[in-house]
Amino acid sequence: MTAVARPLRVSRWVGGPLLAALAVSLLLAAPIRLVGLPLPEPVTLMVPAFAWAMIRPAASPALALLLGGLVLDGLWGAPAGLWAISLLAAYLPLLALRNILAGQSPVVLWVWYGLACLMAQSVGWLITAWISGAPPSLAAAGLQWLATVLLFPVAALLIEHFRDADVRFR
Repeated sequence: MTAVARPLRVSRWVGGPLLAALAVSLLLAAPIRLVGLPLPEPVTLMVPAFAWAMIRPAASPALALLLGGLVLDGLWGAPAGLWAISLLAAYLPLLALRNILAGQSPVVLWVWYGLACLMAQSVGWLITAWISGAPPSLAAAGLQWLATVLLFPVAALLIEHFRDADVRFR
């Protein structure tokens, strides 16, 4: 039995994950404390950014990352464009490597996801250090990276959900 490609609607493929990632970011930014600690603030947009790079790249995901990054800038009080640039800095190399990454095991993809998260975090850290004149906390950036890397299973589910729309997975 051959797999039949499902038509890919931009609203489902880009809009849904974008809104979900922003909603989770908003929820995690709430001033809630668990056991005296604030909620983690992973870069939730890395989840769809990774999946979008793996499945049918187009201009709409890059635009969604630009807009979503600007929303994160406003939410977290970052300079305008910081997260948009950081997310695109991770997304674009993934686009270049997508044919190599297609069909790799989940463990290998998780490693690449971690590297993409490191790229985004590093760009954000460097821009923040340059603009503020002082380096941000490496411990805080490391914890944010770890919280973001732990979201990989969600990215894998998103890839699995839309894999029928990409001929490389059939």
